[in-house]
Amino acid sequence: MQLLTQVDYWHWLILAVVLMILEVFSPGAFLLWMGLAAAVVGLLMLLLPELGWQMQILIFAILSVLIIVLVRAFLQRRPIETDQPHLNRRGEQYIDRTFTLQEPIVNGEGKIHVDDSTWKINGEDCPAGTRIRITGVEGVVLQVGRDE
Repeated sequence: MQLLTQVDYWHWLILAVVLMILEVFSPGAFLLWMGLAAAVVGLLMLLLPELGWQMQILIFAILSVLIIVLVRAFLQRRPIETDQPHLNRRGEQYIDRTFTLQEPIVNGEGKIHVDDSTWKINGEDCPAGTRIRITGVEGVVLQVGRDE
């Protein structure tokens, strides 16, 4: 416990840098905000060096949660715009495209070859050779309807 009671500002700043570096190797943006919280605690320690370790950890925890919640709320109201909105949602790239069935849809289920892969499809029963249109995606299953 002796070691834990001797937390100084530079410990928090090192933790901030480590968390931000780890963010590079992890998906999403989660550790970045925890790193920001650690940096704030480190800067707070410069102003209030007598702050106890319990209060430091409490401030870090509260700031981490608060920053993450605020950033998520901000990004939901103002999503990042991109020229490729379906980049990581491959199935959505196929919506409104038409294809010809190679195999029939039986009992509402079938398969279709799209580009270089095979996808499961759901839709009304159709014989092979029917023109279909992709109308939506549920998980990894394409929803289809007859092309009019």
